[in-house]
Amino acid sequence: FRLEMEIAIALGCSVGFTFGGLVFVAYKLGLLYQLFLHKTETQSPRHGGESVAEVLRAHGVKFVFTLVGGHISPILVACEKLGIRIVDTRHEATAVFAADAVARLSGTVGVAAVTAGPGLTNTVTAVKNAQMAESPLLLIGGAAATLLQGRGALQDIDQMSLFKPLCKFCASVRSVREIVPTMRKALAIAQSGTPGPVFIEFPIDTLYPFHLVSKEFGVKNPPKGLMGKVVTWYLHNHLKNLFAGAWETRDVSPLPVHIPQATDDQVQKCIELVSRAKKPVILLGSQATLPPTPTDDIRVALESLGIPCFLGGMSRGMLGRNSPLHIRQNRKCALMDADLVLLAGTVCDFRLSYGRVLNRRSKIIAVNRDKTQLLKNSDMFWKPNVAIQGDAGSFLLRLSKGLMGHKCPEDWPQRLKAGEVTKEKANRGKADEKTDCHLNPLSVLHRVDELMADDSIIVADGGDFVGSAAYIMRPRGPLRWLDPGAFGTLGVGGGFALGAKLCRPESEVWIIYGDGSLGYSVAEFDTFTRHKTPVIALVGNDACWSQISREQVPILGSNVACGLAFTDYHIVADGYGGKGTLIGCKDEDKLDDIIKEAQKETREGRATLLNVLIGKTNFREGSISV
Repeated sequence: FRLEMEIAIALGCSVGFTFGGLVFVAYKLGLLYQLFLHKTETQSPRHGGESVAEVLRAHGVKFVFTLVGGHISPILVACEKLGIRIVDTRHEATAVFAADAVARLSGTVGVAAVTAGPGLTNTVTAVKNAQMAESPLLLIGGAAATLLQGRGALQDIDQMSLFKPLCKFCASVRSVREIVPTMRKALAIAQSGTPGPVFIEFPIDTLYPFHLVSKEFGVKNPPKGLMGKVVTWYLHNHLKNLFAGAWETRDVSPLPVHIPQATDDQVQKCIELVSRAKKPVILLGSQATLPPTPTDDIRVALESLGIPCFLGGMSRGMLGRNSPLHIRQNRKCALMDADLVLLAGTVCDFRLSYGRVLNRRSKIIAVNRDKTQLLKNSDMFWKPNVAIQGDAGSFLLRLSKGLMGHKCPEDWPQRLKAGEVTKEKANRGKADEKTDCHLNPLSVLHRVDELMADDSIIVADGGDFVGSAAYIMRPRGPLRWLDPGAFGTLGVGGGFALGAKLCRPESEVWIIYGDGSLGYSVAEFDTFTRHKTPVIALVGNDACWSQISREQVPILGSNVACGLAFTDYHIVADGYGGKGTLIGCKDEDKLDDIIKEAQKETREGRATLLNVLIGKTNFREGSISV
C-alpha cells in the first residue's frame, strides 16, 4: 500500500497533478483513513453503553430504574461511572412506575432499563399507564444480537411490534454510531407535544466492546471452499459496519422540545368569554402541571382569576390545603349551574360522564395538548365554544394576565364553598359511625390527614379505601398527589413511592394501599430497605376487593374471587427489612401515637407499614368500578 502511495504521488508530480492523479491519491488516502479508523474502533476498550450514559447525563437524568439483565449490563455500569444512580427493583413494572413518578415530579424524562424478552413484556402495563397519564418516559430494552434476531436466540421476540402501539417513538439501534442520535431524538419526542413514553431497543452486540463481540462473530467450523469464504467475509463485513464510526465525537446535548401554544386570537376570545361569565368554573387536570410553566406560577394565576376550581390527578393540591377557590364536593351540581366551564387539561371521558355532566347552555373552553383528548366525545354529548390545542399551564398565565383587575363575582365561589362545607360535615359524621367490625376507614383517613407533614407526598394505589382517601385527604401543595391516572392501574404504589422519595428525599411519602393492591408491590419493601428510601405504607385491610364486591354481590349474588384474608402484611414488611405494625380495634385510642411513631421511624431511615384492620361503610355506595 505504501509503495502504491509513493507511485501515485510520483505520477501525480510528473504530470503536474492531473485530475486522474488527484483522484487516485484521494482514493488511497481515504482507504488509509478508513483503516486507521477501523484500527481505532477495534482496539478501543469503549462500548455502546458509555454512549447511552453520556446522552442521559447531558439530559439531566439522575436515576435509571432497572431489574438487571445481561443484555443491558454495559448501560448500567456506564451510568454508574458517570454518577447516574442505578436503582434496581424487584419487578420490571415497578422500575417503569418509578421512572413515571420521577418524570411527573422532576420535569425531566424518567428512565427505565430492562432486559430482553420477559423483562420487557413485564413492563407493558406500566408503559401503557404512562402513555395514558402523558408522562415523558424512556424505556430502554435489551435485545438479541443483530445477526441472531429471528433465529431462536435467548429471549428473542418481536419487541418493536409490542411497543409501537404504546409509545410515541420506537427504534432499534443497528450500529454503535446510531446510539447518540437515536437517544437524542427519542428524548426530545418524549417531551414534545403531548408527552409520553418512547422505546429504544439495544441489540446486545451494540453495547459490548469490539473484542468481545468479535469473538461471538467468529465461525468455529466454517463451511469449506467458496461458501466458507463468503460466510467469513459476510460476518467480518457486518462486524466492521457495526462499529464503523463508533467513537467519532458527537453532540449529546438535548434537542429542542416542541410545546404547542394557544394563539393570541384564541386567548383573546377566551378573555372575552370569561369576562362576561357570572358563574365560571375551572376543571384542572394533570396536564396543567407539565413543564415549562412552574406550578407556583399557575397557582398565582388561578388565585388572580378568582374562579372556583375542581382539581384532578396531579393538579390536586395546586391551591394548597384550604383554599377558598378549591371546591372538592358537589362537582356535578356546580357544572350544571355554571355558565362557563374551562377544561384545562381535563378530558371528557368516563370521569366526566363523557361530557354529559356539562350544561349545554354553558360556554365551554377546552385546552389540551392532544387533539384527540381535546375533542373526545364532542361529537356526542358536548360542544366546545373554543377548542385550543395547546399547553394548559401557559394558557392560564396568559388568561390571567389578560384579565388583570377582573374578578369572578364573589358570591359564586362562596356559594359553592358553603355547599362543600355542608357535604364534608356529613362525610365527617360517617367517620364517627361504628362499623360491623374493626376500625372505621374514614376515621383512620381523617386522623392520618391531620397528622401528615406539610411536605408529604401521597401515592394512591387501590380501589375502595383509596377512593375514600381522595375525598378526605388534602394534598398540601402541587405535585404532591400521585395516582395512576385514566388507566386506573393497580400496583403503582411501590414504584411511585420509590421515585417520589428519590426526587423529594426530605418529604414524607405515604402510600395509601388497599389490601388487594398491596399484593402487587409489597416486595418493594426490600427495595426501600436496600436503597434507603423510607416511606410509610397505610394499608386499609378489609380482607376484600371491596370496590368490586360492593356491586358484584347485590347484582349477581356472589362474592366469588373478591374475598381475601386479614393477612399479616406487617410481618411481610418486617421480613423485607422494614417496620410493620398491626392496628386493630384495641388500638383505636393509640392510633395517633402509632402514626407518629411511624413518622419517626421513617425519619430515622426505616420504611414502615401500618396494617389497619377496617370494617365496611356505605360511604361510596353507587361509585362505579367499571
